Amino acid sequence: MNTWALRFTGAGLLIVFGMAVGTWVTTRHFRPLLDNQQDLTTQCAAALDSLAGLVQEQGEAIGDLTLAANERQAKAEHAVGEATASAQVDFAAANRLQHERTGGDQCAAAASIIDKELAL
Repeated sequence: MNTWALRFTGAGLLIVFGMAVGTWVTTRHFRPLLDNQQDLTTQCAAALDSLAGLVQEQGEAIGDLTLAANERQAKAEHAVGEATASAQVDFAAANRLQHERTGGDQCAAAASIIDKELAL
């Protein structure tokens, strides 16, 4: 019975020793790989944070550009309205010039009408 206890204890010690050696070899082999992957994960997280910040800045810039474009559009529409109103007077004068009848040379008539309109 004593031999069985020694054999059982010896087998247990061999199993524990095998587990310890296996753990040491596995840790030695995989630890650099795990550290490398951890570093890559940290770099990816930093890059993601950076890109998120850039996207937010670009979104704000696009919003500012949209507001500026809307303001320019409103100013342009206002300017077109003012130009149309001020052109009515010139348009009426041009129509009056076209409807006036003068005899003789057309160039001389046009020059006469323009001089008359400009008060020359």
